[in-house]
Amino acid sequence: MTAIELPPSGVAQPQLAALRLVGTACVAIGVLMSGFVIAEPAPYELWLAFLIGTWFILGLKISRSVAPLLVLFLTFNIGGMLSITQMRNLAASNHLDGPIYIAVSTFLALSSVFYAAIVEDSQKRLKLIFNTWVVAALITASLGILGYFHAVPGFDIFTRYDRAMGAFQDPNVFGPYLAAPSLYLMHGLLIGDLKKAPIRIVCLLVLAFAVFLSFSRAAWGLFAFTSVMLIFCMLLKHRSNKFRLRILVIALAAIILMVVLLVIALQFPQVSDLFSIRAQLVQSYDGRHLGRFERHSVGFAMSMERPFGMGPLVFGHMFEEDEHNTWLKTLTTYGWLGFFCWVSMICWTIYIGFRNLLRERPWQPFAMIAWIVVLGHVGIGNVIDTDHWRHFYMLIGIVWGCGALEQKYQRSLSGREAAP
Repeated sequence: MTAIELPPSGVAQPQLAALRLVGTACVAIGVLMSGFVIAEPAPYELWLAFLIGTWFILGLKISRSVAPLLVLFLTFNIGGMLSITQMRNLAASNHLDGPIYIAVSTFLALSSVFYAAIVEDSQKRLKLIFNTWVVAALITASLGILGYFHAVPGFDIFTRYDRAMGAFQDPNVFGPYLAAPSLYLMHGLLIGDLKKAPIRIVCLLVLAFAVFLSFSRAAWGLFAFTSVMLIFCMLLKHRSNKFRLRILVIALAAIILMVVLLVIALQFPQVSDLFSIRAQLVQSYDGRHLGRFERHSVGFAMSMERPFGMGPLVFGHMFEEDEHNTWLKTLTTYGWLGFFCWVSMICWTIYIGFRNLLRERPWQPFAMIAWIVVLGHVGIGNVIDTDHWRHFYMLIGIVWGCGALEQKYQRSLSGREAAP
């Protein structure tokens, strides 16, 4: 595919260009650190905070294409700040985490805008981001797998409740984190050089096995949904019967390999016993009194009477369990204002991705993968909190950044047509 030349934003001095090259390498380090979030604030936050400030000092700008994302996210977090005022005793030790929670939310919002801005600044960073994400995913997935089977002394810290969680706080975050790099590897299998297929297959099997060992029903559903959606979009885009046959053959072979891997894994009693429990659609803690689903109902009813929310983390203290629903989380933690902004941002993100889904552009594969995984995260947000998932904000930024690239490209076309 030939590269599309976009109008330059300005000619930088050699020293500034060198600094921006170093900055791009630092972005890769940040993406690598996104796979290691054991505590909040994580090293990822500290590194990216430094990076964001440095990049904007070096001249990174927020275009009018990305500005709406910034406005929505800032207004969303203003709702969170208003929600803090509803907490009865801000000085209480168990409520000190509330302001920190909103501070992290604000930072993650800025990180999403940052990713959108650097993608718009240079489309070449997309490949770097996804390649680095694959490396980070393989490392954290390997830690989770080794910890699950107790292969290395001390690696038990990478498991929780007999479930692999890698270098994360929760298996339910660990599994979904692996979805985007898995799709990137699948895409490479479907259209890439067949000589590299064995490496991609091995990497994909490692990630798929790690998702399975997370025993996260949300991660399982996300992995299945995004895989099917990728194949569907590829079949829509490539109309050649020969190419479609290749896609179907490779997809079928990958499914067979994963099934074989699953059958082998189920031969271990510790795997099969937990799988028989986790494979049930409704767990005991979902349907019991004040279980997950009843808490949803009660929480939404309470939120209708509290326009400013009830404060960060307060719902979890009241019911001894978090909301496990992103929509409810926005209502309780960010109030009606935050809920409106979050829904608007999600709908806008989905629209941007869908509008540019199948256009023949150098950044189209990355935009398609990010959009599909965002769509999957919106779905699993009905049964789990995705509010502080670093990779989710990164995906949103990528979709907006690719949308900004498209608008820049369209403006360049209009300029050429208007030229004498």
